[in-house]
Amino acid sequence: MKLSISESDKTALLNTLGTANIEFQKKYPGDKPDRQAVHTVYGGANLFKSDTTVKMGEIALKNLQTYAPNFVTLANVLKLDGYEHLPHLEADIEKLTKKLDAMTEAKRKEESEWLAYSVYNKIVKKLQTEAVEDFRIDFEDGFGNRPDAEEDATAVNAANELALGMQNGTISPFIGIRIKPFTEDLKARGVRTLDIFLTTLFEKTKGKLPENFVVMLPKVTIPEQVVTLVNLFEIIEKANNLPAGYLKMETMVEATQIVMDDEGRNPLFRIIKASQGRCIAAHFGTYDYTASCGITAKYQTMSHSVCDFAHHMTKVALGGTGIFLSDGATNVMPIGPHRGDSLTFEQLKENRDSVHNAWRTGYTHTMHSLINGMYQGWDLNPAQLPMRYAATYNFFLSSYSDAVFRLKTFVERAAISTLTGDIFDDAATGQGLLNFFLKAMNCGAITEEEALATGLTLDEIRSRSFFRILEGRRKK
Repeated sequence: MKLSISESDKTALLNTLGTANIEFQKKYPGDKPDRQAVHTVYGGANLFKSDTTVKMGEIALKNLQTYAPNFVTLANVLKLDGYEHLPHLEADIEKLTKKLDAMTEAKRKEESEWLAYSVYNKIVKKLQTEAVEDFRIDFEDGFGNRPDAEEDATAVNAANELALGMQNGTISPFIGIRIKPFTEDLKARGVRTLDIFLTTLFEKTKGKLPENFVVMLPKVTIPEQVVTLVNLFEIIEKANNLPAGYLKMETMVEATQIVMDDEGRNPLFRIIKASQGRCIAAHFGTYDYTASCGITAKYQTMSHSVCDFAHHMTKVALGGTGIFLSDGATNVMPIGPHRGDSLTFEQLKENRDSVHNAWRTGYTHTMHSLINGMYQGWDLNPAQLPMRYAATYNFFLSSYSDAVFRLKTFVERAAISTLTGDIFDDAATGQGLLNFFLKAMNCGAITEEEALATGLTLDEIRSRSFFRILEGRRKK
């Protein structure tokens, strides 16, 4: 066969392209298969205790059982699929519940009530076992500006409580601290608080951090703020004989300048690069961002179009980088206006209506985030946790059957390609489908066994990489 290009010319041509391709792949390695928490709960540092997240779970469960004592009530409040056909009388609801309880999971899936029943029971189980996935000990908005002596003392106390929680096994699987921003007015305070907190913690734990510990830097607008935090990390690591790169960080997207800088560019990627590999996530700050856009307080909600714009700009800027993205918080708390044990019928009804209205708001906001590819968000109060999980479980369970079919088909196509020798390199699509199941399993929406319906083995699922799955099957 006659060719126009010599082997030497072709080698030089492809080597040049290879260098550029490899550089691109380093910048955009793709989505991380690591577990991502479905939320981050924020709590003032002055209130943090070693068992804070445990108590939050107890409060969240009580809130759910008070205002939705059964799955039918929740389904009607949120209008889950099939809610119109559910019984109204308490005796009928009890009878249906017992019937579903007695069924195997496979049989329940054939019933029209399966989705509502499953969502409710998974929420209860989650609140009983791991109500809070991620927690931030907050020295910023949740703490406020206080005298230096008070913040110093709080930093010491919070570190001691975290060390106790590590010892007792009562902290969330993901945890961290949010310091004050590195603006000109607050940079010294942010540095001091982090130094005190980490130094105290390392003294207590002999240089160990909790698993998945992260430092959140808020109100980032320029790369130099991130560079400063990295330099601070290096000093703290060296002073405490810790390995380089031990400390990790997150940035926040809560000012217009982090979406568009003074030269008309999106600076987010440069800000991430400034972290030298230490930044693992970018969190959206709903209320600071809407305020920076001139939105008045009444309309500062997660559903405002300016938030969607910021989300999409962030996803475009950081797509394929492996940086986890998180949406912001709903500021409507599902807490009734009346307190006490001797409330009137009217007061109880007002409480119930208020909580249900707040539930619908929180649920709608979380579903909006999930549909738009934001799989994490903020919660500010334990009473918000039931709706975080209601939306998350409904999102995954309502799409489960379709996702099983798609991934199973994709795996079978891969097997056929392997057998016939065809090139099958569209692993990104397969990874996207696999990620659906990984996220669903991580939050408790489905079990690993339920993911086996895709045709994958448990070892393949646990590999968390569709590319490795294909490689393994090709070798066989």
